[in-house]
Amino acid sequence: MLSEVGGLAVAAHELKSPLVVMRQLALSMDFDDSKTELESTRKQLVDISERAIRQVNDLTKIARLNDGLFTMEPVSIRHICDHVIDELRPFFAQNQRRVSTKYKNRTNLVIANPDLLFSIIYNFCSNAVYYSTPDTESQLSLSDHGDKVEVSVRDFGPCLPKKIWQDIRDGLSCPTSIAMRPGSSGLGLFIASKFSKYMQVELFAIRHRDGTSFKIRIPASKQVAFPFNYG
Repeated sequence: MLSEVGGLAVAAHELKSPLVVMRQLALSMDFDDSKTELESTRKQLVDISERAIRQVNDLTKIARLNDGLFTMEPVSIRHICDHVIDELRPFFAQNQRRVSTKYKNRTNLVIANPDLLFSIIYNFCSNAVYYSTPDTESQLSLSDHGDKVEVSVRDFGPCLPKKIWQDIRDGLSCPTSIAMRPGSSGLGLFIASKFSKYMQVELFAIRHRDGTSFKIRIPASKQVAFPFNYG
């Protein structure tokens, strides 16, 4: 019960943070500012609100995982990764970070729910913005691993605490505050853990002295992929 209450507190903090930033931005707006400055503030407000809405949507999906709404099908992992990077590249740039891709996989189709898979990779990559130090380049990579495709997001910053690494290995049961890695409460990793477990996808992390690699391994498919529109 205590862990559930603590998890709710962490989730509430994570969702409150963007609202506080939006309020500050709104209060700082001066209609005597130039059109360029006002447009920049407007874009920041839109970007922050969209990320907050995505987190709320992901939490709603967690609550409905047992409703049979999320079917598994062959999907293009490269297409999903490209879409994540296209959506988050401006977020990296706004925070003086960079991101690159390295696709070494020969197998492109995997068996997964495209919506949940997108959310996992999105959370890995958005966390890299918070976890990495300025002027570093995170990397999203794909590689074959037997009959699976491995997705890896490598960030460069404080090493993931051993306790959190163990919690990820054992399966996160609730959001966990991540000390030594400022800027994120761990809600994104909790979401990724829940979606991975639902799809029976292996999720784990590798600790480096200068950061962390978050990975999932997804069963490969040789079937034809279906197009997917990301809402």
